Amino acid sequence: MSGRIPRDFINDLLLRVDIVDLIDSHVPLKKTGSNFVARCPFHTEKTPSFSVNRKKQFFYCFGCGASGNAISFLMDFSHLDFVEAVEDLAAFVGVSVPRESIVAPAGSSRSDVGPIYELMDQVAAFYAEQLASGDGKKAIDYLKRRGVSGAIAKAYQLGYAPEGWNTLASRFNFEALTKAGLLVSKEGGGGYDRFRGRVMFPIRDKRGRVVGFGARVLDDSLPKYLNSPETPIFSKGNEVYGLYELLQSHSRPERILVVEGYMDVVALAQFGIGYAVATLGTSTSKAHMELLFRFSSELVFCFDGDKAGKEAAWRAMEATFPCLKDGRQVKIMLLPEGQDPDSLIRAEGVAAFERGIALAATLSEYFFGRVQGELSLESMEGRAQLISRSKKYLEQLPVGVFREMMYQRLQDLSGFNKLDVLENTATLTKASKAAVHRDKKRLSPARVAISLLLQNPDLIEVVEQKELDWESLNFPGKELFKEVVDLISSEHPKNLSMLLELFRGRNSEKVVKQLVFLDVMVPEEGVRAEFSDALERLNAQARESRIERLLEKESAEGLSREEREILGRLLVSR
Repeated sequence: MSGRIPRDFINDLLLRVDIVDLIDSHVPLKKTGSNFVARCPFHTEKTPSFSVNRKKQFFYCFGCGASGNAISFLMDFSHLDFVEAVEDLAAFVGVSVPRESIVAPAGSSRSDVGPIYELMDQVAAFYAEQLASGDGKKAIDYLKRRGVSGAIAKAYQLGYAPEGWNTLASRFNFEALTKAGLLVSKEGGGGYDRFRGRVMFPIRDKRGRVVGFGARVLDDSLPKYLNSPETPIFSKGNEVYGLYELLQSHSRPERILVVEGYMDVVALAQFGIGYAVATLGTSTSKAHMELLFRFSSELVFCFDGDKAGKEAAWRAMEATFPCLKDGRQVKIMLLPEGQDPDSLIRAEGVAAFERGIALAATLSEYFFGRVQGELSLESMEGRAQLISRSKKYLEQLPVGVFREMMYQRLQDLSGFNKLDVLENTATLTKASKAAVHRDKKRLSPARVAISLLLQNPDLIEVVEQKELDWESLNFPGKELFKEVVDLISSEHPKNLSMLLELFRGRNSEKVVKQLVFLDVMVPEEGVRAEFSDALERLNAQARESRIERLLEKESAEGLSREEREILGRLLVSR
């Protein structure tokens, strides 16, 4: 059913679940003191640094920094989006997910997609049966010529669509087939099978559900490839072929190889390269990039070396720029003209092919090589054109070290040092200095107060009792502290897990997760007193700040009667 998941349900779900039981069902935990520990499932390690706290319903890895609540764990461990993780968590505790009704867009047919998923699985199984039957002999012969083994065909659930025009309509529900894009409607009514006489490649989402099909002819007729149309469960711009199969054998692949076609993926798997995926006959999109970066920090785009392949590589690179956060890497591998991955790996062997992947051009090398083109950097005009061509792409990069280095490379190539990069560098320098300052003051009253309040939302009553002078408070992190206080006051989260969920998607989410596990070294029985003391110190800072401002005003222009009374009270309370 469509619609948003109610916030009250998510809160209730997080109260029902025990994060220790959830994580222990995926990663065996061992009790150590008040926590449970294991080797982290998100990075390779020899000794356990992954900790789960039952009271706070929170996990944290001291090795890689992974952290969050039960929903976050399922998103990271099972590669799910938020809605999918909530659905899986609901299934774990045995409840169904309600939805708030929303007005669907005009013409929308995304009402209940469950039956479509079921039908697609049934049709995929039917196509697989047809491949194994006598009718599928032509398809089997084709796959054998391409060197595809029975094991690989089974792993990718390859199938065959018979020649008949009404094969599916005679076996499955006509209306459901139409919604699933498996029938082509005729103007006068009725319809016919979209796929006929083709090898079938089921497209599975990351949860293993068949969402669409790719189909290849067995001769030279056109179109060579045919894909499912857009349906309520399938969008070419959001899915890639082979991702589910890749994740079955490599849950955290070192890199993902992005190729152009279904057969490229299958052929490479035949040679033991099981980390390839393919876009579905469309240009690589930002959605594709974000999807793949969820599973690996390195993507290698592998395209044919002809003109079309080079243009596809450039379009892929363009889509990459907004996604290149620090820690992510993209490479471009252009094959010799006339070769595709299948033919090249057969000609040169697996070792040579994998060396080519390892030696592929980095995005920075490829980008600056392309934008320079035929420009003469010896001339002022050539360098000006280089800057003009480059900046519109560099401006799309997320703020970070890689962006700064790309601007620096542009400066070096152009010899022009008055780019906006100076402003970017200043921003980075200020951020670095602030980080150093925060580290030196890591146990300041503000950090202690925010951390303890995040870990113990019930301390909000102490904040209310203290009546903080928000106007006079002035310390790094004040806005974050106010945000935490306001969120707890308005939403009343029962525990840390629920509070973290309220921060999901906010700009402050990352720093909140860091502060949640700040070790303030306070025994449980002393938490309330330590928090109260931190607030007192913050109030004292605010009082001194206000006294200083009033004294400065008194010497400069004098105080009103009311201001003199306030100053007197503040001096007495010192």
